[in-house]
Amino acid sequence: MRMIIIRYSRGMRSSTLAVVARDVCFAYAGNDVLHDVSVELRFGEIAALAGPNGSGKSTLIEVIAGILRPRRGSVSCAGDVALVVQRPSAPDALPVTAREVVAIGTWKHGRRMPRRAARAAVDDALARVGMSELATRPLTALSGGQRQRVFPAQGIARRPDVLLLDEPAAGLDRASVARTRRILAEEAARGAAVACVSHDEDAVAAADRVIRLDRGLVAN
Repeated sequence: MRMIIIRYSRGMRSSTLAVVARDVCFAYAGNDVLHDVSVELRFGEIAALAGPNGSGKSTLIEVIAGILRPRRGSVSCAGDVALVVQRPSAPDALPVTAREVVAIGTWKHGRRMPRRAARAAVDDALARVGMSELATRPLTALSGGQRQRVFPAQGIARRPDVLLLDEPAAGLDRASVARTRRILAEEAARGAAVACVSHDEDAVAAADRVIRLDRGLVAN
């Protein structure tokens, strides 16, 4: 039986590799949806995870983020990891504002940034996604597209070393899609490793590297 190792390092970056996943298998109800998947993510790079629905893309980034535990294989991440999911699991009636949602992202390893730094980080993240004017509006009062801009702001607020996103541009208008691509490029430019699940061929083509999955296998 092979050992499962999930390791998250808080130290300085010792190489260009941010994430190393080796021979990862993951199963739902006993059926594998990832089959011996091995991938690497590099600092300063945008990697697009592409492939048909059901190919295991979202499962893979949740395994990398530590949300899901593989039944076999190893995952090592160098630094802080932030995951932005397309449809967060939260009650529709949750009484929080857009600003409060973004502020959750200022927690790192169970500790929050100093108050002044956290406030500045939230302001900056909201401005980058174009949501400053709606910061005090309840999450429930926002449109679907506006919510889709709030959650990436939560992900970038603490400037993570590894930024994982699941279809961040889904449901956005053209201007917001362009803004999202610019933000991902900015995150990579500051040195973060960025991995983005996408079905948009333009976004895939703009990535530095493409990882294609098909039926739970790396296809390239």
